[in-house]
Amino acid sequence: MLQFAATELTELVTSLMWPLLRVGGLFMTAPVLAAPSLPVRVKVLLAVLIAWLLLPVLPPMPAVDPISGEALLIGVHQLLIGLAMGFILQLVFAVFVIGGQSIAMAMGLGFASAVDPQNGVQVPVVSQAFLIMVTLLFLALNGHLLLIELLADSFRLLPVGVMLPDAGQLWKIALWGSYMFAGGLLVALPAVTGLLLVNIAFGVAARAAPQLNIFAVGFPVMILAGFLLMLMVFPGLGDQFGRMMLDAFGLIRQLLVT
Repeated sequence: MLQFAATELTELVTSLMWPLLRVGGLFMTAPVLAAPSLPVRVKVLLAVLIAWLLLPVLPPMPAVDPISGEALLIGVHQLLIGLAMGFILQLVFAVFVIGGQSIAMAMGLGFASAVDPQNGVQVPVVSQAFLIMVTLLFLALNGHLLLIELLADSFRLLPVGVMLPDAGQLWKIALWGSYMFAGGLLVALPAVTGLLLVNIAFGVAARAAPQLNIFAVGFPVMILAGFLLMLMVFPGLGDQFGRMMLDAFGLIRQLLVT
């Protein structure tokens, strides 16, 4: 009959508990992994599996009583690290949602909304198209594997222990939100500029021929022009998305090092 001492049992529990909390925090906010369409049971099983597979390559965990105030602080810190990592990557996906909303409003499709499977909220169908494309790009570029690799490195760069969140690090994450709006503007700028020129052309036509029903003619033309401009914008999304993901991974690594 197998017998375990109290210290051995504590080490066995904590060796899996701390990585699982960090992995679980990542699964709560990371794109694709945190999608509401993915069942909760599947998320829990994947988090446990990843934490279990990472155990052989992780540094030794601190020997702390799981039922203590110190263990509570460590657990909250590990959860916050995972949440921050996933939140930064989620903002990259929000860039394309904002860009799609800007294009949809300019082409007159702002009223056409659908449920976003990533976040479970209503977004314009144009944003849905952008989001599906960047999700496929994320998987095609092995972004999920890079994320797991960065997660494994995070235990080496920022070992498990009692640490308080740094105000400077939290401020960097908050400033990353401005990157979301700036990136959304860059994504939508070519299409919005083209639609603005189409609007100017209709304004000139309305002044030259007042009898023309500009609303009946302009609405379908704006939608058609919007779709044509989106087809021209789509080929360049891969490079933009790749640069944004590199910036996001760089910020996460910077936060882990400092």
